[in-house]
Amino acid sequence: MDFEIINPATTLELLGTINELQSKHFRFGAGYSDLLMELKKKPEENLVVINLSQIKDTAFTGLTISPDHVRMGAMVTAHKIVMNEQLNKDYPVLHQAALTLASTQIRQVATVGGNLCTASPSGDIACALVALIAHCEIMDSTGKTKSIPITDFFLGPRKTVIKKNEFLNGVLVSANNKLSKNIYSAFLKIGTRRSMECSVVSLAYHIQTDDDGDIIHAGVAIGASAPTIRFAKDACDYLIGKRFDHIHQKEKEEFATKVLSYADPITDIRATAWYRKEVLYNLSKSIFE
Repeated sequence: MDFEIINPATTLELLGTINELQSKHFRFGAGYSDLLMELKKKPEENLVVINLSQIKDTAFTGLTISPDHVRMGAMVTAHKIVMNEQLNKDYPVLHQAALTLASTQIRQVATVGGNLCTASPSGDIACALVALIAHCEIMDSTGKTKSIPITDFFLGPRKTVIKKNEFLNGVLVSANNKLSKNIYSAFLKIGTRRSMECSVVSLAYHIQTDDDGDIIHAGVAIGASAPTIRFAKDACDYLIGKRFDHIHQKEKEEFATKVLSYADPITDIRATAWYRKEVLYNLSKSIFE
């Protein structure tokens, strides 16, 4: 592999670098867990890699938790998520998704930004963030920022809304309903192995109830089941007002059917489309068992 590497040390330097390279072919590198594999399989000529790993700006690298929201800079690693006890308590779906991501060594360098910007339909952290109804903070080369729902971030396999003069600066997760104490949240991943493997099917959910056990908030996302990770809105709406611990069999099946309506899987070397649908249907029902 032969490419030029540029190492900005601050976000300000990054903005200048992006401006200077608008007429050239460049890509961003952070943990390099995906990029190096891609370039090994398919080298790109006249490529410039902007190395983000040297940037230390807190907004880009930090993880902050408040009663109202969680904000993760794009350079926050899967390891940092796994090691955060508050995230494990309040957002188990995110903690579990990070924990299932590849190996311990890769989690040390794999970043939130990389997992999202790779735009893989089987992205673990990305699937959890879709279930959490996160917002993506995008900055352009002039320093202006905008926030968009994560469901608008993915355009297709390996495609996002980020333009050539933009980059992902961070991700924001709001604490819906002020994080009620009753949280049912998990990341379910089916693969040929527990980790080090892309999901055959994944399901992320984050459900909250009031003190009576009635569901007041629901977020459900499916991965490796369509060209992009998808938020199962109709399935979420169906749950509102129901008792989480009193979901009857017919309601489980109706919920699973609504989740499955968002799936459009393919048949590949890892699984058939039929198998993916069957697994997703059963995973959806298992939330309440």
